[in-house]
Amino acid sequence: MTIQDPDDGELEKYAARTRRSLILRLQDWQDRRSWDEFYRTYWRLIYAVAIKAGLHDDEAWDVVQETILTIAKQSRKGIYDPERGSFKLWLWKVTGWRINDRFRRHRKEKLLHSEDDGDDGEQLIRMEDFTGPSFEQIWEKEWQQNLIKAALERVKSKVSPKQYQIFYYLVIKGMESSKVRHMLGVSIAGIYIAKHRVSSMLRKEIANLKEEGEKPLPSSPPVNH
Repeated sequence: MTIQDPDDGELEKYAARTRRSLILRLQDWQDRRSWDEFYRTYWRLIYAVAIKAGLHDDEAWDVVQETILTIAKQSRKGIYDPERGSFKLWLWKVTGWRINDRFRRHRKEKLLHSEDDGDDGEQLIRMEDFTGPSFEQIWEKEWQQNLIKAALERVKSKVSPKQYQIFYYLVIKGMESSKVRHMLGVSIAGIYIAKHRVSSMLRKEIANLKEEGEKPLPSSPPVNH
């Protein structure tokens, strides 16, 4: 299993800023904590797909916020029909709609300034194929990568900083156990205990996220206790 470090520096800063803005827009909701957890779990997925679709960075962040707001409002109003498919499928559709909205805006702006909208037309054709095989493959790839990153984030909040450091250098960075031992000042036994514990927790979190994706969405997203 290939794992990447979830701490991406600048990306995390923008994510935190978008999260704060989103939570403010949900400030009158009693289930705000649930949507905070929901955001932390799925923002990377939505952002990555929006970027792969061809949107600019600031537009991708708008899509993240707009997608989660749409999910929240539809869930609260009971619009979502579980018989139509899994939550994973629903999130894909809503993300696609919000991305399409952005490209439609591109075209309107282009038409206001020029008779030639060929480039935007090409982008719109691409986005009309969002539910087609090519974008389904992109979504599935990003979904699987997000499972690992979101699971890592959950595990990181449940273990000690030292245990996560051991796992990070040993598994994510692929360092030799002897180097990790000297660098962090821990015993070989401590290294393998931490590796086993964090790895086990990570597998469970990935399994939980997979299960959540295949289930119909409840009235409010589940909170990770």
